[in-house]
Amino acid sequence: MHGSKSLGGADLSLHTTETYDVSFAVGVSACENWEDVTNALVWMAGGGVCAAAGVYAYGAAAHASQVFGRTIRETGISDAVALTFDDGPNPAITPALLDLLEQYGAKATFFVIGSRVRAFPDLASEAVKRGHTMGNHTETHPRLTLCSPQRTREELGRCDEAIGEATGVSVRWMRPPYGYRSPWLDGIARERGEEIVMWNVVARDWATQDTQNIIQRLRGTRGGDIVLLHDGNHRVFKGERRHVLRALEYWLPRWKDSGIRFLSMDQVQASSEANAIP
Repeated sequence: MHGSKSLGGADLSLHTTETYDVSFAVGVSACENWEDVTNALVWMAGGGVCAAAGVYAYGAAAHASQVFGRTIRETGISDAVALTFDDGPNPAITPALLDLLEQYGAKATFFVIGSRVRAFPDLASEAVKRGHTMGNHTETHPRLTLCSPQRTREELGRCDEAIGEATGVSVRWMRPPYGYRSPWLDGIARERGEEIVMWNVVARDWATQDTQNIIQRLRGTRGGDIVLLHDGNHRVFKGERRHVLRALEYWLPRWKDSGIRFLSMDQVQASSEANAIP
């Protein structure tokens, strides 16, 4: 279910002759003098910096990347989908969403913002009472690639505190805002006993839009998928998310009729542990 990326570099070899002809494995050849050699080395050093920056950017921002540590992107269960909702709780839509999920016997995972939980603790509590799972989406929704280890710990710690105070549960799952990670996020999350959950299906629902757009983007959803949706808006406390609700009104009955089950991340883990080979 999970992959890893390994890094490697080219073997750059330098060969000299009496006339200082130089050949490089990367294609810089026949340098006539040491000024040319110096320029070539500077060029390669710059290329190395760019390559390193590219690797860092991929590790930080690509949702499929495992460069900065293992993440969960699929349920690993052929008939189970994990519906996940970010940026709530949101009094403008979360109550109706909870009712809709209950109508179809669906459990979900809510990756909540700590400040939103503090503002609407009863909504977080109600979600847990209905059997859904809470996940950490930081206290203020920053880009964690720009946060120091200390700030990262504060963001995760404050969010966990808010969830605990509102619901009484301990958090086991974490999703970074925007999916952006830093080299130290994985270690900090694991220190807290949390695993990072990404996704392999995204509704791109964060902007208000025609419901048909969301319906079309979700058309390929299959068992095993983790679906990224939003019931909140990190910019405002009561964001417009009716397009998400309407898209799920369309898909939930169809998915259920096709035999798909809707599991929270807690249920996914419990199922995986139950089926693990001793």
